[in-house]
Amino acid sequence: MTEFMDRDFVLETETARSLYHNHAASLPIIDYHCHLDPAMIARDHRFDNLGEAWLAGDHYKWRALRANGVEERYITGRNTSDWEKFEKWAATVPYTMRNPLYHWTHLELRTAFGVQKLLGPDTAREIYDECTALLRTPEYSARGLMRKYNVEAVCTTDDPADSLEHHMALRKEGFEVKVLPTWRPDKAMAVEDPAAFRAYVERLSDVAGVSIGSFTELLEALGRRHDFFHEQGCRLSDHGTGGFHSADFTDAEAGVIFNKVMGGKALTCEEIEKFKSAMMYHGALMDHAKGWVQQFHYGPLRNNNSRMMRLIGPDTGYDSIGDFTVGEAMSRFFDRLDNDDRLAKTIVYNLNPRDNELVATMIGNFQGGGVAGKMQMGSGWWFLDQRTGMEAQMNCLSNLGLLSRFVGMLTDSRSFLSYPRHEYFRRILCNLLGSDVERGLLPASEIAFIGQLVEGVSYRNAKGYFGF
Repeated sequence: MTEFMDRDFVLETETARSLYHNHAASLPIIDYHCHLDPAMIARDHRFDNLGEAWLAGDHYKWRALRANGVEERYITGRNTSDWEKFEKWAATVPYTMRNPLYHWTHLELRTAFGVQKLLGPDTAREIYDECTALLRTPEYSARGLMRKYNVEAVCTTDDPADSLEHHMALRKEGFEVKVLPTWRPDKAMAVEDPAAFRAYVERLSDVAGVSIGSFTELLEALGRRHDFFHEQGCRLSDHGTGGFHSADFTDAEAGVIFNKVMGGKALTCEEIEKFKSAMMYHGALMDHAKGWVQQFHYGPLRNNNSRMMRLIGPDTGYDSIGDFTVGEAMSRFFDRLDNDDRLAKTIVYNLNPRDNELVATMIGNFQGGGVAGKMQMGSGWWFLDQRTGMEAQMNCLSNLGLLSRFVGMLTDSRSFLSYPRHEYFRRILCNLLGSDVERGLLPASEIAFIGQLVEGVSYRNAKGYFGF
């Protein structure tokens, strides 16, 4: 019987073990998509306790707690202590067996704190106190944890109206980990909520120094902010969307729609789609002109529980996989850009696993331009960033594209303790390749090249692709 989470965790063959320990384990981390708060990095935040570091904002854990019958006051309640919440989490962990949370929880305890014990009701207090004592030391601050995990670069997620003051402060200070912004213009497209859109345009106008009274001026303001983001080291954009928007439009039509929504009128579904299509297209042109990478995270069905939405708001663990039809719109969007040779390097992350083959074959239509892996099938995302989802994504990409050119894993996390997800991914990658070698599906004579492939997918491909 193999010991749980030993040195060779997930590595089921000798070749897999060799690939991981010799080619992947010691490589730096490029976390090119995350939701870390740059202010916490800038002030080098010191966590008060393990409950704060682990449970605040983690909707993965919140969903598991609810499924285990824990009352909401021990999950998102403001008048419940961090220890009380942690105690409920510790009691829930044994029930998460076969959920990726069970692996993540113990991997984080071991790699960050050296805790070898299993977390449960009987070990909760001891583990909480031991980890809390460490978190209150300088080595376990926000920056300390980044150093501990050998993080080379992180890309946060930032609105065009954000000041980026913390990114600038970190760069001026000379912090050795690159903390770079990512352009996330979702609010600039959200005309389905006229009041919120108008408020956002006012904010953008103030920040950009442009009086926004027309669609043209909206693009001008965004262009100025795009330039500013580029000056601060931004090299990626990102869209969180239900799907791709590629309706036929003219700028004149987009202008009429803009005037209508700014006048306080609700839009038709057709008008919303035309406006979003115009915005997504013009944003893609900006990205291409600067040589950025554009990312598309598509497919969530958000805020499904309207009662809990009213009580505690969005992004609290009430989202799910959507079943949107996206193939035709995705094709039209990419083709419209490629037709004028203005399609930027692109990463597409699907949330519904049924779309794996769709995405893998779609990106193959638009490769080229002398850029290896120009179009990328993104890593398993959100509900798919677990072993089954990662293996399915990599197997699909292997069958229909080039796994060897894949830019690899990211955390997509708000937690400074989530970096072991890169280790988890690397172990899974090495296990897939090692198993193929030992079953005669890949040649053992090419093990040196396979080692280089592991290094590429784990680190080097991302470094070259993003120019970090």
